[in-house]
Amino acid sequence: MSDHSNREHPGRSEPATREEAAAQWLRAAASITVLTGAGISTESGIPDFRGPQGVWTKNPGAQALSSIDVYLADPEVRRRAWQARLDHPAWSARPNAGHRALVDLERAGRLRALVTQNIDGLHQAAGSSADLVIEIHGTIRQVGCLSCGDRTPMAAVLERVAAGEDDPPCRKCGGILKSATISFGQALEPTVLAAAISAAQACDVLLAVGTSLSVYPAAGMCDFALGSGAKLVIINAEPTPYDHVAHAVLREPIGTVLPRLVQAALAGGEGVAS
Repeated sequence: MSDHSNREHPGRSEPATREEAAAQWLRAAASITVLTGAGISTESGIPDFRGPQGVWTKNPGAQALSSIDVYLADPEVRRRAWQARLDHPAWSARPNAGHRALVDLERAGRLRALVTQNIDGLHQAAGSSADLVIEIHGTIRQVGCLSCGDRTPMAAVLERVAAGEDDPPCRKCGGILKSATISFGQALEPTVLAAAISAAQACDVLLAVGTSLSVYPAAGMCDFALGSGAKLVIINAEPTPYDHVAHAVLREPIGTVLPRLVQAALAGGEGVAS
């Protein structure tokens, strides 16, 4: 963490802790953008990827299966992927206190955008407005055809898988179907990426929650925010490459510290640009 994390604000006493400093910055911010990663959903029962109990930590070979080239080339990988989608923890997961805290931030009129690397849809399930949620890596709740681009609900395709279609083709063109998520080797949707960058550049505070900040271009939101003069606050269990430039880094469990932080930030009333 940089040495300016607790720097005194003009006319105010110096915050006693990093959390108090972060709450002060959030309270003063007219516009807050949040970037979330897998860590915010672990308390809902969805494992992360790179943490100590992460999917790729426990099974390094699983990361290779997330490649679009492998998915396109190998029918067996697609069959395994469809079986995994049938049993994906997102279907039974429920939003946790961290998700709900961000809804409170939105309802207070303080949220510029919620940029998420997650594909589980739990932000919307918690009550976050679809118009403010930017799913930079797509969503598992939709299916896309890799040939014609047709989109259908995941539930409809999973019914076909459960009925015996182990690698269901597109019903419009016969092409390969995949969850509407971004795999390694796939480009992000330009309009989605542009919206995320705009939100990072326009905020007074970027709050990065439960993300390793090691996957680009999502991690680059920190650079855009810092370059525009915003404060960067990181809440993550493990160290990130941006800790040394962050204004505050908090290590407590997200479901504990994020609601407390948001409550403290909103206790001061309406935000004013600092």
